[in-house]
Amino acid sequence: MDTPIPATEREYLRSLAKKQLDYSRLPVMAERERLWFLHNRLAGKRPMVVMEEGTFIKDILPPRQCAHPMAARMEQQLTQVIAAYETFDDDKVVPGFFPVYYEIKTEFLGLRQKRVTAAEGLGFHIEPVFQTMEEGLPLIRPSVYVCDWESTAAYEKMAEDVLGDILPVVKKNSFNHWFMAPTQHVVELMGMENMYYAMMNEPDEFHELMRAVTEDLIRCLRWQEEKGLLLLNNGNDYLGAGSFCFSDELPGSGFAGTVLSRHTWGHLNSQESIGISPDQFAEFIYPYYEKLAAEFGLVYYGCCEPVHAYWDKSLCSLPGLRKISISAWCDEAFMAEHLSEPGRKVIYSRKPSPNFIGIKTEFDEEAFTAYIKKTASVLRGRVKAEFIFRDIYTLRGNLKKARQAVDITRKIAESMY
Repeated sequence: MDTPIPATEREYLRSLAKKQLDYSRLPVMAERERLWFLHNRLAGKRPMVVMEEGTFIKDILPPRQCAHPMAARMEQQLTQVIAAYETFDDDKVVPGFFPVYYEIKTEFLGLRQKRVTAAEGLGFHIEPVFQTMEEGLPLIRPSVYVCDWESTAAYEKMAEDVLGDILPVVKKNSFNHWFMAPTQHVVELMGMENMYYAMMNEPDEFHELMRAVTEDLIRCLRWQEEKGLLLLNNGNDYLGAGSFCFSDELPGSGFAGTVLSRHTWGHLNSQESIGISPDQFAEFIYPYYEKLAAEFGLVYYGCCEPVHAYWDKSLCSLPGLRKISISAWCDEAFMAEHLSEPGRKVIYSRKPSPNFIGIKTEFDEEAFTAYIKKTASVLRGRVKAEFIFRDIYTLRGNLKKARQAVDITRKIAESMY
């Protein structure tokens, strides 16, 4: 968009940028950054605590001031960082930069996926592109990945013009945060029931589909490398599923300046396979995730799926595994026991239930404290851990709940090691 941002909106954005810069320079931010680097190499002083605000962002944002589309976009980014810090002050590090993300798109495997979203915008239904392997395999083609360089550059130029003398404008790539998940793509193409059916009735063809999906995802990494789109994510970078990437182990020795996937963190998950047995997972799912994980320097595995069911037969051997998601449906004690095995360098990334914060207006401090203490008692200081609060879709008008949850969790965390 060539239309200039109105002067009043420019000044408002600049005031927000100055506020973010001031917060980024607070001594506590440098200390948190130090703690994150220690934490991610398993030398942490305490578990880190993250409250992911994206799902309840409307509850904490001030009224929008900007009407210009690009100004409104900048306003959203700036106010989200500021509001999160001011509302609950978790262990996220307020960035001293303004990120501009590459705009990457594709029709995966050459097929247009279709979702029908519910009226309230949360739930959705997948309309399968195909229902059987016999129907679907002849349809798939290599994906065409496209970066909208023009749109990305236009937003970068506008951000530089308005904010660049306050906050450095930095290119980022968020495309891989959630994209490297083979079963997600399979379900998007054929639906979950059809996926389960295919494993049982068309096993060879299902393997053929999983190979095609995995090879296409790896080809996507090669494409990003070739186009210069793959960037180091070893600093104040979000890692899919809520954690952060601070690492002095990456990009690793021998790095010559060209970023390859092995120099970066990767995030993989297979939430869609929770209905199958450990043996089926080991046969139909894990080999492809193993191949994909080997593309990265360090790996965060999981999201909401209960990973304990697949640990012994599969996930315990995942290449590069540094963090694993321990969701509200996971057997905490089982995973604590196995992650405490000698030589196991995996962080217990706990995802507490969002129900304590998101269901009722009032916050039950006593019940929440007991819940977090249960995790602490299971770990008994044997395993490095972090607490990631996600999928809280509303604070129901009580903004204090988020800070109370962070404060209680942090207090318990400080006594865990």
